[in-house]
Amino acid sequence: MERIKTAIVGASGYTGMELLRLLLVHPSVELVAATSRQEAGKSLASVFPRFRGAAGAELHFIEPDPDAIAATGAVVAFLALPHGVAAEIARALLERGVKVIDLSADFRLRDAGVYEEFYGHAHPAPDLLDEAVYGLPEVRAEEIKGARLIAAPGCYPTSILLPLLPLLRAGLLDASTIVANSMSGVSGAGRKADLTLLFCECNESVRAYGVPKHRHLSEIEQELSIAAGEKVKITFIPHLIPVNSGIVTTTTARLREGVDAAEVGARLEAAYAGEPFVRLLGRGGCADTKNVTRTNFIDIGWQFDARTGRVILMSAEDNLGKGAGGQAVQAFNLLFGLDATAGLQNF
Repeated sequence: MERIKTAIVGASGYTGMELLRLLLVHPSVELVAATSRQEAGKSLASVFPRFRGAAGAELHFIEPDPDAIAATGAVVAFLALPHGVAAEIARALLERGVKVIDLSADFRLRDAGVYEEFYGHAHPAPDLLDEAVYGLPEVRAEEIKGARLIAAPGCYPTSILLPLLPLLRAGLLDASTIVANSMSGVSGAGRKADLTLLFCECNESVRAYGVPKHRHLSEIEQELSIAAGEKVKITFIPHLIPVNSGIVTTTTARLREGVDAAEVGARLEAAYAGEPFVRLLGRGGCADTKNVTRTNFIDIGWQFDARTGRVILMSAEDNLGKGAGGQAVQAFNLLFGLDATAGLQNF
């Protein structure tokens, strides 16, 4: 089988490094371009010694020039770039016939006004929003298969949406009572110099941040509203914890009057039966980040608090895996008709 010529734009950050880790060994991928302004001219192996000896690690970083990327023969490009920057490159690559899987926030939202509200500037390519597919594979598989532009979901949204969406679609929850508390490893903030992210500032400490209006709220509420068939607003409180990677999220909401708590487990089972990367822990199962880091799995458990009438949903994922690079590769597999687990079935 001829391998798929693939590019990674912005390959020197944490998400870019995760994409390299996955794509260098993907059986159906030929990595033909990896871009980085800072590392241009250097080989992948010299920048990331962990890849020494891997086939393709001799490839050299290039500048993120759309003509140069297209000239490599790439038919698809993963964009691991900051929001506001990705849209310009995405448009240029689409114009050159290259499909795009964007891991920034630039194409996750359907409404350019909401993007401006949450990201603080006008959307750089509002005409492409209608075309972009929100790339949550367990929810939008058929749309992903026919897409030209895929918006990979954010890490926090993935951990919140997958447990909630089946329950909202079934009308089990009072959507006005949803509260989500998440804890994320430091790599979620990106590979950058920032005083607040130094080891001594993060180690042995936990803190909330981005309260009360974290940027990811925009896509979380968008997708919850679609599932519920009504406008949904939630309380979302993210926390930074002193680990490299991993997200654990605990979400609570009231069951609607007359709903049997057993329906929660039944709906989750029905939604994710056969999904290779959703592992259901059942009632009383508490998800643990140590079981999902370095993988594309999301573990989901749940419990019902009869005293308060609230469902407790517990999920864990790797923010760089199922929350970013792994999920993007999962969408890539769908896009090109490959086995869903290709390049991802690692424990």
